[in-house]
Amino acid sequence: MNKYKKHIKKDWYCFILGPLFMTLEAAGEFILPFINANIINNGAANGDIPYILKNGVYMFLIAISMLITGVLGAFFSVRGSSRMAAGVRQDTFDKIQTFSFSDIDRFSTGSLITRVTNDITQIQNFTQSLLRGCFRSPIMLIGALIMSFALNPDLAWVILLIMPLLALAIFLIIRTASPRYTTMQKQLDVLNTGIGETITNEKVIKSFVREEHEKSKFRVINHALMEKSVAALKMMILMQPISALAINVTTLIVVWIAGKQIMIGSMEIGTLTAFITYLSQVLTSLNFLANVFLQGTRAAASDRRISEVINTMSAISDEQATAKEHKIESGAIEFCNVSFRYFKDNQAPVLDKINVTINSGEFVGIIGSTGSGKTTFVSMIPRLYDPDEGEVFVDGINVRTLSLYELRESVAVVLQKNTLFSGTIAENLRWGNENATDEELIAACKIAQADSFIQSFPNGYDAEVEQGGGNLSGGQKQRLCIARALLKKPKIIILDDSTSAVDTATDACIRRAFREQLSGITKLIIAQRISSVMDADKIIVMDEGKVVACGTHDELIRSCATYQEIYYSQKDKEEDTNHE
Repeated sequence: MNKYKKHIKKDWYCFILGPLFMTLEAAGEFILPFINANIINNGAANGDIPYILKNGVYMFLIAISMLITGVLGAFFSVRGSSRMAAGVRQDTFDKIQTFSFSDIDRFSTGSLITRVTNDITQIQNFTQSLLRGCFRSPIMLIGALIMSFALNPDLAWVILLIMPLLALAIFLIIRTASPRYTTMQKQLDVLNTGIGETITNEKVIKSFVREEHEKSKFRVINHALMEKSVAALKMMILMQPISALAINVTTLIVVWIAGKQIMIGSMEIGTLTAFITYLSQVLTSLNFLANVFLQGTRAAASDRRISEVINTMSAISDEQATAKEHKIESGAIEFCNVSFRYFKDNQAPVLDKINVTINSGEFVGIIGSTGSGKTTFVSMIPRLYDPDEGEVFVDGINVRTLSLYELRESVAVVLQKNTLFSGTIAENLRWGNENATDEELIAACKIAQADSFIQSFPNGYDAEVEQGGGNLSGGQKQRLCIARALLKKPKIIILDDSTSAVDTATDACIRRAFREQLSGITKLIIAQRISSVMDADKIIVMDEGKVVACGTHDELIRSCATYQEIYYSQKDKEEDTNHE
């Protein structure tokens, strides 16, 4: 409950006034039938028009009061539950922002989306129902029972006999439905993950003409969710028929008993009318409470899922940051016996006892076959992942002891997937530095060889970027992402195969600009093309998670078989292309 308390405190008046007004409305519910019975028994039976009018005015005033208190009760209930849900949603989102890559991998993106949206909505709906009915329904239930005994104790016992049977049926429904809601929410995770993957990769799907395959795959997931939903909700569907059956059976018994009493004159028609109304109120209140409990079981399943997120201790944090105040100055990097596994049960590590030293300001190329561990290697520097064994040092200080903020502010990473956001080009660039001037934007874009194509747009730097950069080519997106990283003015910049979509001439211009204008910055470039790193100060060659060699191009071409294999295979392809 701690995650809700602070948000309830902010709008405490809603959590008091909501139930209070709903309670006042309930009071009118069991007063009205009593007045109506008096009108029938005393006014209509005796033809006493003034008595009927006077009590009719009372009923009208009570009805107006019920309308006002009911609206106010609903308003404060909705306001309180909505604000509480918004606060918890913000806390959950904030927590997700602290997650490491491994934490996100563990939950999955689709599951996190479901938890932030659907699960918190279930909590909100339950809270709203609770505020509207936690006092109203019990008061109506108790009040109606008291009035029933006041009118006719013999008939009131019929209600008390039916209530335990209805309560037992409701208990069995809730016990069966509860685990099914958890299963349904998990299947919703699967659906959201599938939808997100399909929409994100729509261009690939169309290019391979795989629309029918995706439709079929979605149909299976969607059908599974439908079955899980029906399994859970059909228990809820039983609630209304069972309640209706209980009301109808009890009404028949009451009418049968009351009919005999009316015939012998021991009971009046107005009393019977009021009694049936109270009977309906008792069973309706019980039904409403049962629905609240049923919503509660679904909310409880959602609460557990939200708690899993909020209570997760991030795998990467500042807990060991004893050098929080240190600001990175040189950008020197050192790996000491670093090993890492994505799946900790795997025997074969992704990185295996890596030992590398990179001096401040060096231009370092990283090359190797697909799956050799290049991206994982550079991910250790800004602590996107932490090594399982060994240590990574920046400026001679273990990165675990540095402030995450200071470390990541000093390290700019351009990932393999070039992510842009909807908005203008300038707005996207200022993700690197929100206070960057127009001159700084242009300077960064010139280094990244992006200024020329930006200026060709009618609106230049104010040109709109579609979601995900859909209106830009792959090479244009890569160059914008490089410029965005440069605006951070980092001490270390990492390009993870970030020039693969640009032509060799542009690639060479970017490298030259890096060498000439970023001499004080440590530069790490992962590349598939050896031509992209041939002029590097040193080249790290990786294979199967190990550093098999490190040196200049000339040194490696003489001594490293793995490098020779990559170099000559690419050279042969170039020659074949030129020959064609």
